Amino acid sequence: MTSPAPDPMSAFPFIGGRPCLNFVATLGRRHGDAPFERLPDTGALARWIAEADLRAGADDAPARVTEGDLAYARTLREALYRLVRTAMDSAAPDPADVAQVNEAAARADLAPQLGEGDEGPRPPLRWKAADPAPAALATVARDAVLLVASPLLARVKECENPGCSLLFLDDSQARRRRWCSMDRCGNLAKVAGYRSRSRASSTR
Repeated sequence: MTSPAPDPMSAFPFIGGRPCLNFVATLGRRHGDAPFERLPDTGALARWIAEADLRAGADDAPARVTEGDLAYARTLREALYRLVRTAMDSAAPDPADVAQVNEAAARADLAPQLGEGDEGPRPPLRWKAADPAPAALATVARDAVLLVASPLLARVKECENPGCSLLFLDDSQARRRRWCSMDRCGNLAKVAGYRSRSRASSTR
């Protein structure tokens, strides 16, 4: 018996170019009538932390995530999104969002450690934290603070697909990137453009 195919919407998109932008992408379709929650439970948050390479410890054990951690993560995520979005628009941020992000960034984050083993000539990099889930979120918050306060903010864009809300750091040489990813919205736009041109030519 074959297992059902995974829901592609449930997959975490890591195409923002920064940890904080990847984290705000855990809520999809923000501008639609039914935003898609990619962090529906504690297991999903633990999985995001692992896939974002923010898991503390040398083993493959998932981060310990409580219901409180999950609620805190969602609240922080929305504060991060509003803070980055208003900064992109050169607007004044909500003081409550600034306080929320600053509080998260001030928490103990992941500490880099040199591991031991025979993986190669250099010691492997490990992360250490007394409380892994809040530490991972502190790392994300610090990344947002550094991004908003840096010239790189001018390169943050929102995908031009009206049905997409993903933010990304435009690292293209010409700074003309329009889509979150060519594999996602870029190809959809190409297909839509082709169909539109085909319909126009058929009516001539």
